[in-house]
Amino acid sequence: MAQNATIFKVTLEVADIDRAYYHDHALTIARHPSETDERMMVRLLAFARHAHEALGFGRGLGTDDEPDLWRKDLTGAIDLWIDVGQPDEKRIRRACGRAEAVFVYSYGGRGADLWWEQAEASLDRADNLTVVNLPFAATRALAKLAQRNMRLTCTIQDGQIWVADSEQSVAIEPAVLKRPPASG
Repeated sequence: MAQNATIFKVTLEVADIDRAYYHDHALTIARHPSETDERMMVRLLAFARHAHEALGFGRGLGTDDEPDLWRKDLTGAIDLWIDVGQPDEKRIRRACGRAEAVFVYSYGGRGADLWWEQAEASLDRADNLTVVNLPFAATRALAKLAQRNMRLTCTIQDGQIWVADSEQSVAIEPAVLKRPPASG
């Protein structure tokens, strides 16, 4: 018998000073039985970092044709594709061909470092790809904030991120490993 996803309800207050975006989001997140709290919270962090009224969660793990998060325009074209973890290079290249911008949020300490060492050369020519590595201690601390009903605030300023509930706060300093070339 297959296990069902666990449902999490989140009230997320986003104050993104870098983008001048201030909005509250009521989210329902389905956590796949094989997904950890850490991965789910990284998905939530990625949502906060790119918060937009049209940003939505994909169908989840095991779905090759959908990302963890995405934003489509009114015609159905994919503006933004976001994956978390250490996706296969072929999947990332395919996403770069389908979407205007692709973001990968890697995490997991040494495992994420090894993944990037192996993937970097083959993804170097992807001009619409940004790869961000999240510190191991920060994602582990984020996982501790996971509850079935969450009320979180997320503040983003000068590239740094703070996520807090009523009792604790987690500071995150993402490292950008790859970004699109500057246009000019």
